[in-house]
Amino acid sequence: MPELDDIALLRQYAAFAALAEKYVNLVYSTALRSAGNAPAAEEITQAVFIILARKARSLPPRTILSGWLYQTARLTAANFLRAEIRRQRREQEAYMQSLLNEPEPEVWPQIAPLLEAAMAGLGEKDRNAIVLRFFENKSLGEVGSALGANEAAAKMRVNRALEKLRTAFTNQGLTFSSGVIGGAISSHSVQAAPAGLAASVTSAVVHGAATSSTSTFIETTLKLMAWTKLKTTITLGAVALLVAGTVTVTHQRAKAKEGSPPYSFAGYATPEAAVQSMLWHANKGDLEGLRQGVTAEEMERFANRMAGQSPEAISRGLMAWAGSMSGYKVTEKEIVSADEVHLHIHAPPSSEGLHSGKVVLIVKKIGNEWKEAGDAN
Repeated sequence: MPELDDIALLRQYAAFAALAEKYVNLVYSTALRSAGNAPAAEEITQAVFIILARKARSLPPRTILSGWLYQTARLTAANFLRAEIRRQRREQEAYMQSLLNEPEPEVWPQIAPLLEAAMAGLGEKDRNAIVLRFFENKSLGEVGSALGANEAAAKMRVNRALEKLRTAFTNQGLTFSSGVIGGAISSHSVQAAPAGLAASVTSAVVHGAATSSTSTFIETTLKLMAWTKLKTTITLGAVALLVAGTVTVTHQRAKAKEGSPPYSFAGYATPEAAVQSMLWHANKGDLEGLRQGVTAEEMERFANRMAGQSPEAISRGLMAWAGSMSGYKVTEKEIVSADEVHLHIHAPPSSEGLHSGKVVLIVKKIGNEWKEAGDAN
């Protein structure tokens, strides 16, 4: 798979120049849209690749590197421009007003100032799908391969993500179809970085030649990335935990919730039963029992996300989460294929931030049993 090759290339430090050359345009273009000027975009690009070098060993093997670089560039640019956000908003409003006065404005100039904010509203999988499909112009088959799905599932993912972008732009008064938006992003989102920038980036990484100002916001961005990870809802089936160094759920709160929801073991003969059984195990804090109802790949992802957490902390988190899901309902069932469905689940939003109240679970049939395989948010 292309992304696995990227990770292998990354870990061969001597080949960093080739990696920088491959992705410098994507990172630079993302930074340029956010910063609005080339010098700032170049500095942000340099910072992103330095961050990549620092975090290389901790990246999971199946990381979508282009998506990771895009998100890191967006976070770095946001941090870099934090002090100027008010000025940027005023300039954006003036710019959008001038566009309204043009008789036949083009699509890209209108959506470009809003693209990063709209992309920030997507989940990681949707964002990776958009980056792969329209920033890198990969085929749906290639997108599916990178995401560990078939072409039909990749098409569904891309279309769903495009629809979310369309909705975000509509909320800002821009009414374009999903197809028009996708075409504009594909044609304009990645532009050539200045000549020599990839070599400059590589030199800064190898020789540690970043300026003091760059070093400062690199450190701040690393902290921002860590905080963003802590705030991310981690889903294992319907299992969502907020990790903040340790799971910040007290023993008393977990005990109060344990046993309160009317959960029971329902087996794994149907997707709905698999979810019910998963919640039953979670409500008991039984991680090993929970393992029976998820795919091996999803369990590995969960283990990577929970690295460093004690079994007791994870168990308390599972119980607290299951308690917060009391009264959940399956509101929609998407049949993707004979062996895969997507369940739309709604529960009262958790006051503790353990979930938003809505989740779309991917459930796959393995042999004669249904198992949770991740979320489609």
